[in-house]
Amino acid sequence: MAAQRHGKAPVLCGTFSFDVEQGLDAIDRNARIQTQLIEDLLDLSRIISGTLRLDIQRVNVAEIIEAALATVLPAAEAKGVRIVKILDSLAGPVPGDPARLQQVVWNLLSNAVKFTPRGGRIQVLLERVNSHVEITVTDTGIGIKPEFLPHVFDRFRQADGTTTRRHGGLGLGLSIVKQLVEMHGGSVRAKSPGEEQGSTFSVSLPLLVIHDQKEPHRVCPRERHEDELASSANLLDGVRVLVVDDEPDARDMIARVLGDSRANVEVAGSVPEALGLIARHTFNVLVSDVGLPDADGYDLIRELRSRGYTARDLPAVALTAFARPEDRRRALLAGFQVHVAKPVDPDELVACVASLVGRTGVS
Repeated sequence: MAAQRHGKAPVLCGTFSFDVEQGLDAIDRNARIQTQLIEDLLDLSRIISGTLRLDIQRVNVAEIIEAALATVLPAAEAKGVRIVKILDSLAGPVPGDPARLQQVVWNLLSNAVKFTPRGGRIQVLLERVNSHVEITVTDTGIGIKPEFLPHVFDRFRQADGTTTRRHGGLGLGLSIVKQLVEMHGGSVRAKSPGEEQGSTFSVSLPLLVIHDQKEPHRVCPRERHEDELASSANLLDGVRVLVVDDEPDARDMIARVLGDSRANVEVAGSVPEALGLIARHTFNVLVSDVGLPDADGYDLIRELRSRGYTARDLPAVALTAFARPEDRRRALLAGFQVHVAKPVDPDELVACVASLVGRTGVS
């Protein structure tokens, strides 16, 4: 009775007792777990049925990571796990659903905290890799067995499926991560040296290729006024352009922008494919990404110049995620006439191509 008067009455369960506050904490903790399980099941159902919809917009990946970190940091601190972040502020925007991308990052971070023992370390890295933004979460946790690694993104698969496993869950989180990333046109991969040696999860997302037209215009090579831009729909009429990019979405976007100005556009996904097209057809301008598989854009332009295609015969635009001054110098020295950093303003891209073929005046 005395204990009851002081507001800390023990709650009895058989021969065990604990404080009301501890009981409420347990209820809250388990309610959160149940909520997460239900949300995972609902997401999986939407993915399987094809009813999951993405609200695609311009996304700053660094902000997404910061928001996810703020959510998992209390759990990491309570467990004594240190989180180190290395975020490249110039990594560039991506097209995506901010809520779903934050869900992806949160899931990877939560898993890292969950499977990293007290005193461990988690590193979050954001960087630009060729035409992609890459998010990497590395931990010093329990690692992944080599035989389980190929199945780590499978639904309802867990490395420890026994009834005595130390970590709960349905084995849906990573499967949902994979589905969401692929819906954004990206990819996710996992690697681990083995048990008790930590693990690394890397998410690769394609950069935003074209700037939102609502943003201020960046125009190359000279400033053009709004009345000029409005009358430039036919600026590239009859101009034959070859667009080279290994990302299908990027190729289609660039081709669409140039096509809207009446250019005749062909596309290629690699250096050999581009060389084949150039050997068979005549083009007025080459627009090439620099980061290509196997042979890159520098290899392409050097090969073309060595084959006798001069800047007058085939002027070239280096459309690339590498935007540093040294990257521009390297592109120009390799044989490109113009260096444009992704994401590019549509009007800038059209103006650059037009300037290379002498279409600088607007009728």
